[in-house]
Amino acid sequence: MLNILFIIAGIAAVLWGADRLTEGSVAVAQRMNIPQIVIGLTVVAMGTSMPEFFVSLTSALKGTADLAVGNIVGSNVFNTLVIVGVTAMVAPMNISRHTVERDLPFSMLASAMLLIFGLDNMVGRWESAILFMMFLLFMAYTLRTAAKGTNEAEQAPTKAMNPWMAALWIVIGLVCLVVGSNIFVSGATELARMWGVSEAVIGLTIVAGGTSLPELATSIVAAKKGQSAIAIGNVIGSNVFNVFMILGATGLIKPMQTQGITLVDLSLLLISAVLLWLFSFTRYKVERWEGGVLVLVFAAYLSWLLYNI
Repeated sequence: MLNILFIIAGIAAVLWGADRLTEGSVAVAQRMNIPQIVIGLTVVAMGTSMPEFFVSLTSALKGTADLAVGNIVGSNVFNTLVIVGVTAMVAPMNISRHTVERDLPFSMLASAMLLIFGLDNMVGRWESAILFMMFLLFMAYTLRTAAKGTNEAEQAPTKAMNPWMAALWIVIGLVCLVVGSNIFVSGATELARMWGVSEAVIGLTIVAGGTSLPELATSIVAAKKGQSAIAIGNVIGSNVFNVFMILGATGLIKPMQTQGITLVDLSLLLISAVLLWLFSFTRYKVERWEGGVLVLVFAAYLSWLLYNI
């Protein structure tokens, strides 16, 4: 019962925090004349990726690398298939040409590099260093885009918010997201272990889904408010941060062996990124039916995982 209460409390904190974070981030973007996609790719994406960072780093240091890498692989698959899928089903997502042609390829590159590095079931320090260097390049590129004042097709503006209040909402939102997701993961992981599920599967499913709750909640809230740039930027940025920054930093601290992560898991990571790019490239929009396809692909993958437990 205590674990179930942890799960419920975690979900409530994440949903409330996502609402606060979205309001504050949009207010900052409008006040500073920064494109919303940049805010989504940086502040929101990094903040909502903190649960993955803490979980992966702690897992690697405790010697459970399968859980650390499984968390990242599962989170990115969940982000692309479930978060974009569900969000598009709630409200079709408009995606700018700039995002499709420049930002999404970074996500595909991150997936491809992890697939290549994971073929030997090991993420060493030199591989981690390359990943972290790619993170620095991605940040430099994104900030350069912001400096140029890329003119995104922004959605309807929201009413002005005091800058201090906006900053306060961002901080409170991030705290709620991190604390809420950690509470959720603790309760869900204990239940899974009671059922005798392996660490790799726990990382790919329950922990990945739990640490992706911030992205899910933030993207749905942003899309419902007409801020689809924040929503898609959050997903793309989180996927890039998860591989380049989190695995890069974690692997530099402690190299990771990943025996429990299969070629199927890594291949789906890349396939999901390519599928999102193809859906976005057609009409620069993810329609409701395309969101449904993404969710069905995830359902098939989850069924495969459960069948092979």
